Amino acid sequence: MKDRWLAYGILRLAMGINIFTHGTVRIFGPGAHEFASRTAKTFHSTPLPFWAVYGFLFVLPFLETVLGCLVAIGLFTRWSLCRRWASHRYFNIGTALQSDWPTVGVQMIYSLSYFALLYHLDHNAMSLDAFLTRIGRE
Repeated sequence: MKDRWLAYGILRLAMGINIFTHGTVRIFGPGAHEFASRTAKTFHSTPLPFWAVYGFLFVLPFLETVLGCLVAIGLFTRWSLCRRWASHRYFNIGTALQSDWPTVGVQMIYSLSYFALLYHLDHNAMSLDAFLTRIGRE
């Protein structure tokens, strides 16, 4: 069982760091405004309104930073994974509307990772969620 806990912890940590890094690089690199402006322009060929795309993309790096950190440390894991998956779906819909199928394929790998982490959530023993649960029982 401990091997499964370790394997789950490794995948959860890797996914959390990946999400966290996406957000922090976008915030502290070009900045959320620049990221949102530049990326929103790529969705001009879709029926999505610019203001909605820009608004979502402006908030996305902050959401990624917070949710990535929570996933990495294993705090509110189910909630964090579900929220990140939901926000990822919006990005996926926009990318599909662009007919950018190679990127949609990469996004599907993320979806499979969220699925695996949620499906095997009972192996989330090496996390703050599990630690706080153990303390609550004492």
